[in-house]
Amino acid sequence: MRRCYLACYDIRDARRLRRVHRICKGYGETWQYSIFFCILKPIDRVRLQTELESVMNLHEDQILIIDLGTNEDAARSATFAIGQPMEEPLEGTVVI
Repeated sequence: MRRCYLACYDIRDARRLRRVHRICKGYGETWQYSIFFCILKPIDRVRLQTELESVMNLHEDQILIIDLGTNEDAARSATFAIGQPMEEPLEGTVVI
């Protein structure tokens, strides 16, 4: 069963930052530069965490993976933006 997650990060080095951003981009949609909305199967969540741990500095950087549950509509509607609105998600299947 797929679950919704927010992946957020604070990376202290520009090179690691680019790597973390690229990894997150492969697993979810960008909501802000350092915030991604991901819909993942359990194995994909483990893969995401493993890939992120391999490029981050565990003593300097921080990545949060927040479980929003299984209901995508509820997870999206529980989030709101102040200021610039968030872009509408793409409909249908998107192949990257």
